[in-house]
Amino acid sequence: MIAYNQLYEIMKTPKANQKGPLNNIDDWEDDLLMRYPESGDKAKTKEEFRNYVDSERVDTVKEFYRLNHKYQTYNFVVSKEQEFLRLNKREMSLWEAVDFLNTLIDDSDPDIELDQLQHLLQTSEAIRADGHPDWFVLTGFLHDIGKVLCLFGEPQWAVVGDTFPVGCAFSDKVVYSEFFNENPDTLNDKYNSKYGVYSKNCGLDNVKMSWGHDEYLYQIMKDYLPEPALYIIRYHSFYAQHKENAYEHLMNKKDVEMFEWVKKFNPYDLYSKAPVPPNVEELRPYYEGLVSKYLPNTIRF
Repeated sequence: MIAYNQLYEIMKTPKANQKGPLNNIDDWEDDLLMRYPESGDKAKTKEEFRNYVDSERVDTVKEFYRLNHKYQTYNFVVSKEQEFLRLNKREMSLWEAVDFLNTLIDDSDPDIELDQLQHLLQTSEAIRADGHPDWFVLTGFLHDIGKVLCLFGEPQWAVVGDTFPVGCAFSDKVVYSEFFNENPDTLNDKYNSKYGVYSKNCGLDNVKMSWGHDEYLYQIMKDYLPEPALYIIRYHSFYAQHKENAYEHLMNKKDVEMFEWVKKFNPYDLYSKAPVPPNVEELRPYYEGLVSKYLPNTIRF
């Protein structure tokens, strides 16, 4: 298990765990809100969200996706699966993992006021307020825990960002798809056709996705949570499908059914964040009980 003095050492080194162009690891989510603004009476103006017109932020997000699209190849994903999916990096409780996520705050960014735990609680509390099952609430609480990949030195572009299938043609519905021109798989006949190494409606369980916190956490949680929760965790960043329907040709009937849960989760993920922090002290006992209901005391990462 990770010791708290180790967490302290991490916190003393600014950005040591955020290798990449983004000033803050969550800046890619600001870009999502620009692409998919909330609709209806509760919609916020761009000015009400964080400072999206900051040209530096736009440039860093663009550079982030250039790196992501250049290096997320089929062979890269295979290498990361071999490196991380043995789950032998560290054993720690969920709460220790959350404590690490709270180090992913850039103190130099004046727009960042809430830590990762508060953001997770905002998502899960919005789900709970709407009366959803407790496993759905728990999914909202832990869906971004896979960002602990940063603890193991992974660059930003291999932790966060929109996910997409590798091993077949990249869709132009993926954000900044022009950067796939730098990806060697684009020129590889094995991978650059519509189906690539897959077959029609083969099912997403047979498809390799770009490497990041989604797939990593899915592999960690797959023995503990209900299937809809696992779909949410594994595909919540797969915007090219659940927003753009770009990869339906790879999905089977079960995927289509389960993606209704992914779509149901998405508004809570995107639009539940607000400047008012939740009361962590009051909420923690409820979430401790929820975590203990579904998860073991320690988890292998």
